[in-house]
Amino acid sequence: MTPRHTQKSYPHPVITATKSFRAIPASDLPSLDLASELETHGYVLIRNLIPPADILPLLTDVTEVLNKANWLAPRTNPTDRIANRAAACSEDDPNADYREVRHNVFSLPRFQGLPHHPALTAMMKQLTGPELLILPRPAPRLIFPDYEPGIIHAHQDYNPAAGHHHTFTAWMPLHDCPINQGPLRILEGSHRYGIQPDPTHTGFIPAGTERGDAWAIGAIHAGDVLLFNNLTIHEAAPNTSNRLRLSLDCRFQSYLHPTDPALYTFVAGGGRSWESTYANWPASYNHLKFYWTHLPLNFKPSIADLANLIQTAPSPRDRARYANVLHQITAQNFANTSSTREPALQS
Repeated sequence: MTPRHTQKSYPHPVITATKSFRAIPASDLPSLDLASELETHGYVLIRNLIPPADILPLLTDVTEVLNKANWLAPRTNPTDRIANRAAACSEDDPNADYREVRHNVFSLPRFQGLPHHPALTAMMKQLTGPELLILPRPAPRLIFPDYEPGIIHAHQDYNPAAGHHHTFTAWMPLHDCPINQGPLRILEGSHRYGIQPDPTHTGFIPAGTERGDAWAIGAIHAGDVLLFNNLTIHEAAPNTSNRLRLSLDCRFQSYLHPTDPALYTFVAGGGRSWESTYANWPASYNHLKFYWTHLPLNFKPSIADLANLIQTAPSPRDRARYANVLHQITAQNFANTSSTREPALQS
């Protein structure tokens, strides 16, 4: 989704050209100038970065959650992910069941652990240096087949990433994802045009108005990682199969750059919290709980800024939001307490 803003538009032809992904084997990473690849193309698809055997246990955990929710067709093997079309829903539906299922997947320790896989973090340090920040709240994408409301249309991650302009997104399917199961497609070269117009203020760029070179698409397999920067336009291809498409996307930056404190909280509420996320985790995953609190993060707005915004933001809704963020952040017991201590508020 894109920032809410106005921007002058320029006439340009509708982009109909498509091409295959620019794919590079993980074995080439040691000699690859990854930053140059992203600067030139806006993305890169790294093949076989993570062993599929390391992803399979997570896929099994996710399909167990979906099966309990009756999202999978009766009398089928859950690992085949055959969808129960009568249960079709998406994150934009006013459907409490969807939110509960999504949060149950989000709360899986293996789901939270995948962005920390050593092969993935080693690759990301080629971009950020040793000061790698894995942004919390990786996103589960649970996409029903032939369900238009579930299709995520063309957008940029600049606003939802809410991070520094050098923030990168990694998209990973939890299973082999041929084109008919709806992998992401990338508008190559779109990052060179900056933030692109969103005249409807929906967060999506109207079809036919995108600026870039050509749409890149192809099959993406379990263990592959599609990496792009937060100005690169991307969207989901339609899932025309009979299976649920399951994927994870997560974001990375250097912790030397500013980061929005809201990213470390659950501002929308809905009963979600890090405590509920971690509630049933085995002790072997304790090292992932609040891992970001051990890093010297540079919050923007700062803790002092948040305290001021609680008093000065233009609407009661905004003031309540800032208060919620400040309360959650200061409850997280950051190691660097001098930068996160809650200031005294004026009555």
